[in-house]
Amino acid sequence: MSVNTQDHHTAAREPVPGSPHGGRTRSGPSPRGRTPRWNWRTAQSVKGASLTFPFLAGFTLFVLVPVGMALRESVYTTKSTGGLGFGGQTVSFAGFDNFAAGLVDGSFWTGMLRVFLYALVVVPLTQVLSLALALLLDAARRRAAARFRIALLLPYMVPGVVGTMVWIFQYSPTVGPLTPFFELFGLDVNFFSSSMVWVSMGNLAVWGSLGFTMLILYGALQAVPHEIFEAARLDGASELRIAWSIKVPFVRGSLVLTSLLSIIGTLQLFDQPLLFRAVTPETITRDFTPAMMIYDQAFKVGNLNYATALSVILALVVGVASAIIYRFINREEP
Repeated sequence: MSVNTQDHHTAAREPVPGSPHGGRTRSGPSPRGRTPRWNWRTAQSVKGASLTFPFLAGFTLFVLVPVGMALRESVYTTKSTGGLGFGGQTVSFAGFDNFAAGLVDGSFWTGMLRVFLYALVVVPLTQVLSLALALLLDAARRRAAARFRIALLLPYMVPGVVGTMVWIFQYSPTVGPLTPFFELFGLDVNFFSSSMVWVSMGNLAVWGSLGFTMLILYGALQAVPHEIFEAARLDGASELRIAWSIKVPFVRGSLVLTSLLSIIGTLQLFDQPLLFRAVTPETITRDFTPAMMIYDQAFKVGNLNYATALSVILALVVGVASAIIYRFINREEP
């Protein structure tokens, strides 16, 4: 019995054929088919993945679920069974009727054209001014740059509604300081007229987003290796040539990002014209922008199904416009 036991242990310790140096032994059955053990690497992977859970939960609860609810509401229609808003309501399946009505709604697409033309002016102007300020801050000393950086970021920290109310006060022809200032030069400027209201809102948009865009571009400039600048200076390049040929190409990705954010925000323009409408309702109508028309259909008219369909159309337009502009701005140079 002892001999057989010894033979069994000896056979278990025989080298595995094909193993290097013949030193690898088979001490048991093959690991194939065995459940993998919970090792340190797996535990670290699970911990890292768990950090994304709050984001995924918030994204699902506040983005995916509302989008699903909006898509569901957009394919139905609600009608009152009684007159003057009394009585019950009947909900019936409408299919794509709400989308078809939105695609041929002239008021909706006129507002879309307004904000598109508005974006063609405001977005490039914001990017150019922000890039110029970022380059100036990058050329200044660190202590001076820190002071100006905080000052330029303050408008972005002011809530949009508060900033709009402040500028409406500035534009006021009775209590605001801007109208008397222009009168000193013989100019009669009405910031709430039909020809100036877009300029007034554009100035407010640039003032509010300039600091945020500048900060992103300035952070990208700080990541550029300074050895490149020193080598360019030794080659005789001026500061203007360094800024145009070295610094600007390095922040191209940040420019694309800030441009897309500005375009998305501009096409969804809502709070500024809504507050301006309280001052000049004859210039800014209820459907002045697509977002204002959606708000009016949902909360004034009460046609929530049609408003959600318009919201889906607006989201698609914003997505397509962003993709086209991204491909145009971020295309590789030959």
